[in-house]
Formats: sequence, structure tokens, C-alpha cells
Amino acid sequence: MTTLVIGANGQIGRQFCELARAAGEPIKAMVRSEDQQAWFDEHGIDSVIGDLEGDFRHAFAGCDQVVFTAGSGPHTGPDKTLLIDLYGAIRSADLASELGMSRYLMVSAMRAEDPLTAPEKLRPYMAAKFAADAHLRHVSVPHVILKPGRLTDEAATGKLATSLEEANGENRISRANVAHALLHAVQARSLVDRDLVLLDGQRDIGDALS
Repeated sequence: MTTLVIGANGQIGRQFCELARAAGEPIKAMVRSEDQQAWFDEHGIDSVIGDLEGDFRHAFAGCDQVVFTAGSGPHTGPDKTLLIDLYGAIRSADLASELGMSRYLMVSAMRAEDPLTAPEKLRPYMAAKFAADAHLRHVSVPHVILKPGRLTDEAATGKLATSLEEANGENRISRANVAHALLHAVQARSLVDRDLVLLDGQRDIGDALS
């Protein structure tokens, strides 16, 4: 019952992998290079090299569900947004469906629901997320789509809200809280076919995501 983590070397990905290792949750971290792999080796986390712009089918071996938390990053152009955030997500969802994976967990974004409401520079990214999420809902694999608000580097509180109203209109969440929410979702195997907004709030994670 191993989870493949695509985008494990990102800020949320690393935090999630550390939490999963501490919790005894079996994971396999997919990274792009040996240089990235070294950090996971040092932390006792199983890893595999795979490239969302190339071949990564082999990374799925021995895994039964997938976490996608990859991103092209803020310093790349629209070409990488298309190839990683859109096409990479689509290819991995199709592969999860083909291989009969039990679930696919997508870390998306709250503003992906309406990309034109995002700041102009973020609109291509949000449009890519919108399309990748829509594709995931239509492939034959159970899914969970987590939609964090504006990401911050604050410490984890373990408390969430799942709507703007509940969060008193505050559209933000720490990456650490997203990592904790992702761990809960990975472990809650009965959680399927759900879209969940993630914001900093006052409810325990388990209660918020139940």
C-alpha cells in the first residue's frame, strides 16, 4: 500500500514526505535527478528518478495510489506550465487509471475553480490546474482534489477551514498545514471523489476533511 509522490522535491512535497516517514506511511518519492535524490536518501525515504517531461511509468511500480504535488514553479515560463502542471498531470492521471491505482490525490489550487479571478501572472497556471482537475474527474480512477488558498510559510497549526466563509474571508494556508492535510487524506482510504478547499482555520484536520 505504497503512495507514489510526484513532485516530492517541492516545498509541500518534502514536508509531506517527512511527515509520512515519521507516521510510518509507505511512500516512494519521485524526483528528477540524483542530486535531488540525495536528500531523500539522507532522510530514509525511498525514491525513484522520473521526469514528467519524459518517462516516468517505471516510478509507479509497487505503488497503489498517487499524490501529485508537482509544479513548474514561479520562475519558469508558460511552456513549463503546459508541460508539467497540465500535461504532466494529465499523463500521470491517465497512467494511474490504466494501471488500476486505488486513488489519485491532486494538490491543486483554490483559484483553479475560476482562473480569471487570479492575479494576471497566475492565470496560466490556474487555467492549467483547472484543465488538469477536470481531466482527473473524468478518468476511471477514484480521486481527491485538494485546493489550497494562497500559500504561506507559517508553521503548522493542524487546524483547517474548508470554505472562505468558515475562514472569515482569509484566503491563505500554510504549506505545512497543506502537508498535514495531505497526510490525513492519504491515510483516509475511504475518502474518494471529493474536491476540498483548504484554508487555515479552527477545525482539526480530521474533522474538517471528514
